[in-house]
Amino acid sequence: MRLLLCGSALSFMGGLLAGNAPLRGRAGLELVVPTLDFRLAAEFWEIADPRTALLTHAIVGGTPAYRREFTQGDTPAGPDDFNAWVVRAVLNPARPLFREARYLLAEEPELHDTALYHSVLAAIAAGNTARGGIADYLGRKSTDLAHPLSVLQDVGMITHEADAFRRNRSAYRIAEPLIAFYHAVMRPAWGDLERPGRAGAVWRRAQSTFHSKVVGPHFEQVCREWARWHASAETHGGVATRVASGTVNDPAAKTSHEVDVAVHGDTENGVEGLLAIGEVKWNDVMGQRHLDRLQRIRSLLMARGTATDATRLHCYSAAGFTDDLRLRAESDPTIQLIEPHRLYHGD
Repeated sequence: MRLLLCGSALSFMGGLLAGNAPLRGRAGLELVVPTLDFRLAAEFWEIADPRTALLTHAIVGGTPAYRREFTQGDTPAGPDDFNAWVVRAVLNPARPLFREARYLLAEEPELHDTALYHSVLAAIAAGNTARGGIADYLGRKSTDLAHPLSVLQDVGMITHEADAFRRNRSAYRIAEPLIAFYHAVMRPAWGDLERPGRAGAVWRRAQSTFHSKVVGPHFEQVCREWARWHASAETHGGVATRVASGTVNDPAAKTSHEVDVAVHGDTENGVEGLLAIGEVKWNDVMGQRHLDRLQRIRSLLMARGTATDATRLHCYSAAGFTDDLRLRAESDPTIQLIEPHRLYHGD
C-alpha cells in the first residue's frame, strides 16, 4: 500500500519528514511543486500580449488554481480588457480570488498572530525592504521583528535576498504577488470593495499605487528571473551563476545608486566576475541618460575592482527606448536592450 500526502502549507508539509517526525526516513518521494514562472504562466493563461501578461502575473503570479477555480476561467482578452478584468475578476467580492490573500495566512499553522504578520507584509508591500525600514513603518524595534520575518520566510511568504555588492545589506520581498497586490491596493480600500459597485472607482484611484508599488517591483523581479534562467551566455558575455539587486555608493556625489539587475557569472577564464548590470523601468522610455547612469555605476565598480570594461550594460523597459539608444546598442554588443517581447520569447 502507498500513502500519498498533498498539501499547500509548506511549513506543515515539511515538518512531516523532519526531525523526529514518524515519517522521517520512510518517504520514497518528496516533491515540491513550484508555481509557474512568468513564461509558463502566460502560456497557461493564454495571454499573447507580453505587457498584459506581465500585468496579470503581477497580480496572480503563477498559481494555476487562480485561473479556473478562483476566476472561473476569466482571463484578460488583451490590453484594452485588463482594467475591466481586474474589476470583474479580482476586485469582485463574489469571486473566490477576492479574499484569497487573507486566507493564505490563515491556513498556515505557524502564523498565530495574523495581525502582526499582515502588518509586516503591508510594510514590505509599501516599499520597506530592509528590517530597519519595516520596524520604523510598524513603530517597533528592529529586534522585535526577527521572529515574524523568519516565520514568514519559512512558510514561503517572503524572500530574504543578499545585496549584490554589500555583504551587510539585504532585502525582504513578498514572494506571492497576490499578497503584495492585496496589501498595496485592496487592504487600504477594503470597506469600499465589500460594497457592490465600488470596485471600478477604487481601481481608478489605485492606478498610481498599483504601478509604483506592485508592477514596478514585480517587473524588476521578472527581469532578474529572465537574466538568471532565460538569458543566453551571449547576452551576458558569460554563464550567469547568480543574479541580484544591489546598492553602489558614490562618495564623490555623496549618494548611492540602486542596481536593479546585477549578473555575476563565469567568465572565459573560469573566474566568477560581474558580467552585467542593468536598470529596469516599467513606464519610462529609456534613453541616453539611463545609459550614462549605468556607465557611471560601472566606473565606480571598476574603481573597487568589482567590474571591468567587459561588464555589460543592460536596459530593461516595458515602455521602449529612444532612437539614439537603439543606435548605440546596434553598434555596441555590450549594450543590451530588453523589452517585454524579449523577456517572453528571446534570450
